[in-house]
Amino acid sequence: MVHVTEDVFATAAVNPFTKQTSPIRRFTLSNDEQMSVQILTLGATISSIKVPDAQGQVADVTLGFDDLAGYQGENNPYMGATVGRVCNRIANGKFQLDGKTIEVSRNRGTFQLHGGFIGFDKAHWEVLEVLPNGVSMTHTNPDGHEGYPGEVQATVSFTLTEDNCLHVRMDALTNKVTPVNLTNHSYFNLAGHNAGQKGLYEHNIAINAYGITETDSDSIPTGKILPVDGGKFDLRLASNLGERLEQLQPALGYDDNFCVRFEPPHSFANVARIMHPPSGRWLEIASNQPGVQFYTSNFLPNTAKGESALAGKGGAAYAKHGAFCLETQKFPDSVNHANFPSSILRPEEKYHHEVIYKFGRLR
Repeated sequence: MVHVTEDVFATAAVNPFTKQTSPIRRFTLSNDEQMSVQILTLGATISSIKVPDAQGQVADVTLGFDDLAGYQGENNPYMGATVGRVCNRIANGKFQLDGKTIEVSRNRGTFQLHGGFIGFDKAHWEVLEVLPNGVSMTHTNPDGHEGYPGEVQATVSFTLTEDNCLHVRMDALTNKVTPVNLTNHSYFNLAGHNAGQKGLYEHNIAINAYGITETDSDSIPTGKILPVDGGKFDLRLASNLGERLEQLQPALGYDDNFCVRFEPPHSFANVARIMHPPSGRWLEIASNQPGVQFYTSNFLPNTAKGESALAGKGGAAYAKHGAFCLETQKFPDSVNHANFPSSILRPEEKYHHEVIYKFGRLR
């Protein structure tokens, strides 16, 4: 049986869209298998996922913060947040839409990342409904916000099952033609959120992909899709992540969009399986999206070079290679590449994105 409870995470926070002050609500979903998930209305954020290991010891396996200041801090790398209106990168903050040039904000120098300066991750999402096994939330993104045409009505629901599946559904409608590409940006470490680089390197990972989108030095796609066959991006068979990262040097690590392989006529695909042998915990991800960004926290502080770690929840110190992300998505910069799956949403259409995170343990 799944239980849903609510408390207040922060009593007073300024909504950057309305400029009004409101509390940040927190929902805890829990089942009888020792799994629990916490969701914040700030950014429709997954702030905690606790699951047992092979011995029944429960640990939090997603990174986050203890308080509002952590989530609102400039150094928060989108921890657990729902990202939009367009996740990932848009080259030069510019694209053509039905013959018109659209210019959006460029919050990373020459390009836009994760929706601009004030993306969906900073919104105060309104609670639509408290469900028997979860919660649904909504955010109305104004016409012209960060340069995007059209008002977008986005909804996201988080539900937990009795067999340890966290099911996230993201939907959107628009009143003008506009791109929409949402994702969840959770940072995972199955050894425990505070296990750091050592714990991450113990993981085995497999990604069900036929290719990657080739990128330039800013991780912006060139438009080419490169086959993964036999190369350093071939993760179709499970392999040790620490060894794979060592093979990537001098690159910082993985920060790449993998092109997911679907089996016709199925519209859902098994995206990835991650295993942490020392604890026995595993995670399987399935989605209806054509891509997944595999990111190994390359831009968390590099303490080996004297940078100060990012202070996380429970006194944790987060640093480079301390977690992995698997962000299901349409391909990055798809607005500028006609050969990529389209991220354009029209008023008569509905954006629909589903991702399932299934957790388990060796017994």
